[in-house]
Order: sequence, then structure tokens, then C-alpha cells
Amino acid sequence: MRTLPMGITYAIWTGIGGVGATLIGILLYGEHAGLKRLSFMSLIIISIIGLKILV
Repeated sequence: MRTLPMGITYAIWTGIGGVGATLIGILLYGEHAGLKRLSFMSLIIISIIGLKILV
């Protein structure tokens, strides 16, 4: 939070939490890991990287 605004920091941590929870569900609980789910998770990760680079 020293270099990023609070709104962007919140969005980044929320994205990390969402992707992390989904990965735990896939890896530990055997949830379906379809192409759509993995594609949208990659979009979240790309968005997080983009926010970090642009700000």
C-alpha cells in the first residue's frame, strides 16, 4: 500500500484470493477444471499483472 492506491491494492488481493480459492478447490477437492474456468482464471492473473505494471 506504500506505492499503490488502496482501490487497486484491494482489487489485486481480491483477485489473488479468488484464484487461490479456485485452485484449492481444483487441487484438493477435485472440482472440475474446465477450459472456461482456467481461461477466466488466467484473465484475472493477467489483469492483476496489468494493474501492477501500469501503476
